[in-house]
Order: sequence, then structure tokens, then C-alpha cells
Amino acid sequence: MGGNHTQTEFILLGITNSPYAQTPLFIFFLLIYIVTLVGNIGIIILVRMSPSLHTPMYFFLTHFAFIDICYSTVISPRMLADLLSEDKTISFPACMRQFLTFAFFATIECHLLAMMAYDRHVAICHPLLYVTIISSRVCWQLVASSYLFASLSAIIYTWCTFGGSFCGPNRIDHFFCDVVPVLKLVCSDTHSSEVVIFAFVTINVVGTSMIILLSYISILHTVLRMCSAQSRARAFHTCASHLMAVSLFFGTAFFMYLQPPASHRSLDKVVSIFYSVLTPMLNPFIYSLRNKEVKGALVKCGRRLFNQ
Repeated sequence: MGGNHTQTEFILLGITNSPYAQTPLFIFFLLIYIVTLVGNIGIIILVRMSPSLHTPMYFFLTHFAFIDICYSTVISPRMLADLLSEDKTISFPACMRQFLTFAFFATIECHLLAMMAYDRHVAICHPLLYVTIISSRVCWQLVASSYLFASLSAIIYTWCTFGGSFCGPNRIDHFFCDVVPVLKLVCSDTHSSEVVIFAFVTINVVGTSMIILLSYISILHTVLRMCSAQSRARAFHTCASHLMAVSLFFGTAFFMYLQPPASHRSLDKVVSIFYSVLTPMLNPFIYSLRNKEVKGALVKCGRRLFNQ
């Protein structure tokens, strides 16, 4: 997939150069990674074990939790190893594979958030048609299509990022192989590659965010027409967790990938940590602590295990 590259390996400069900060950061990010795995695996198991959660919304949520596990695993283990190692080199193929898988899972996450917004739109705006519109077959078709489009997008992103000539410096000023720091090392002209990447990021990020925006405009219009204050509160509460997850993911994605390459600064590492490490850890808490159905299912599973 790589083009006329001459570099056989890169050096990831990592989060910090300070030797005094590396061990505390290792412990901090290791704890975050463990919580991420436990929280998201817990969500998947809970949904599988609870018949009350066998609905389209939680079907999408299990895939979302699975993607968060994969998404975090692409970044965190390598970042943790580099914090304790003096050798921070990564081979050209390994760097390319890391970016490919990262782009794949990040794109799926965009599409899943849009699907979950559409699911809430149908549930609130067309409750009588919900079972017909969001059937099990439709759910699987939506998820499968997101995986297919994410595969195509990830291949194009990777080809555009690594398809140039790497004949100069090999030091990536980041803690993983991301598009902006890698493109800075390309010797050949990257304008056409940047245009293609920007176009596909626009389709994936702006396109899915527009679906979310339109879904919530429709939801808001429907909710404001409800006569009962209790019904309005229930509808808003149903959407609160999803809105929080959308804000965390798309806010950082817009900052990172929809600004000119020349505008990127050292703050990018902080933003990258937020969406690649912290957000996958926070999502299980967002969807469980603010969700009565999840908390109820968790209590029932706890009682069942305790009684056994």
C-alpha cells in the first residue's frame, strides 16, 4: 500500500520527553486502559445477559462498546510500551497498519453514532412504526454497511497518507501514527492527498454529524409538541447519554481533522489523548450512569449472580 518510500522505520516522539513524567503517565494511562476494557466488556455482557435490553438501541450500543475496545487497543498498548522504553522506533509497515486500523474503527464510530441518533429519532417521532422501521434485519444491514464503508475509507486514508515519498526526517511528533504528523514527513507534494483525505473526512464526519443534527431537530420538534411534561422529560432523558457521547467524539474530531494542516499545534496531542484514550473509557459510564434501563438490568444481573 505504501508508495515510493525510502524510510524503513519511524520514531514516535510520544507524549512527553521528560523521564520523570513517563512512569506516572504510564500508571495513569494503564489504569484508564483497564477501566476502558472492563467498562466496555461489561456493557456487552450486560446487554447479552438481559432480555430487557435486546432492542435496536442496545444492539447498536454493543457494537459501539466493541469498537471502543478495538479503537483504544490500537493506540494504548503501543503508547504504554513507549512510555517505558527508550527504543520508540516503529517499522513502516507497522505504522501503516496502526493508522489503517485506527482510521477503520474511528470511521465506524462516526457511523454508529449517526445510527443511534436515527434510532432515537424513529423511537420518539414514529413510535408506532418503530418495530417495522428499525427491524433486526435493518440493524444488521446498517452495521454491515458502516463496516464496508469504513474499510473503503480507511484504505483510501492510508494510501493517501503513506503513498508519498519519505526521504527526509523520520521522527513523528506524536504518540501514534496519525495523518497530520505523518504527512509532515512526506518529501513529495501532498496537496492532492490532503484534498482526498479532507473530502472523505467531510463525508464521514460532517455527513454523519448532519444526520445526527437533523435527527435531533426532528426530535426537538416532536418533543415540544408533547402535552405532558413527564413525556417531554422522558424523551430528553432518553437522548441525553447519546448527545454527551456525540459531543465528546465529534467535538474533538472537528478540531483535529477539519482544520488546515498548518494550523495544527502542540495542543493536538492533548486533543488526541482525549478522543483516543479518554472517550472510550467515559462512554460506558455515560451510557450506564444516566440510563435507568441499564442500571435496572445491572441490578437484576447482580441479584441473579448473588442468588446463585
